[in-house]
Amino acid sequence: MTAPIDGQKPKRYARHFLGTIRAPDLIVGLRYFRARIGRPLLIVWDHLSTHRARPVQAFLTHHAADFCVEWLPGYAPELNPEESCNNCVKLAMLNCIPHSDGELRAMARLNFQRLGRKPHLLRHFFDYAQLDVT
Repeated sequence: MTAPIDGQKPKRYARHFLGTIRAPDLIVGLRYFRARIGRPLLIVWDHLSTHRARPVQAFLTHHAADFCVEWLPGYAPELNPEESCNNCVKLAMLNCIPHSDGELRAMARLNFQRLGRKPHLLRHFFDYAQLDVT
């Protein structure tokens, strides 16, 4: 999610991977988001081991002009607006019964797309987290 700064509406971007996200996947995702958003990114991360992995940290060091990382406290999902976004999608899919992994991915993607068309809700996630990104 991009933060609502300078009067801009927050936006939701997604890059989905099958299975557990590993360091190479995260690097692919970082490159994807940097290309899509088109400006240097401030990344707000929790302390997931993949975020702290050596290849990821080396990539960030090598691309310091493109990425800056701020770390959330050890365990504080209430401070992470992305957690509210994920919870919203999970609630929307609460009674879904997909018949395959592909159908599950399609349902999740559709619900993330729907959420992306609600900038007022995305802004609320930042307000709820009381995360100052200015």
